Amino acid sequence: MVVQKARQYRVQKLKDARSEAAKEIEEYRAKKDKEFKKFESEHTSQTTTSQSTIDSETDGQLKDLDAAVKSNQGGVVKTIVERVLKCEPELHRNLSKVGA
Repeated sequence: MVVQKARQYRVQKLKDARSEAAKEIEEYRAKKDKEFKKFESEHTSQTTTSQSTIDSETDGQLKDLDAAVKSNQGGVVKTIVERVLKCEPELHRNLSKVGA
């Protein structure tokens, strides 16, 4: 009878310890999850700000490039046409004349 009560007491203590440990684990998990959500929200806003800054800088650079293309387009086309039409045929420097 005493042994049976001791066993029941021990089994009850184990169950209590397990339930207490489960509660502590759940509280710890909730705490860490809350910290992670806070960390994530803080850094997400920084990423969004950085991305918008990069996007605006990229748009500005693209506009500058478009303006440069429009301003130099005529001169570049003229230069290319001149180079294509300027053709002076000559023998290669490594080609020697064969005496006849």
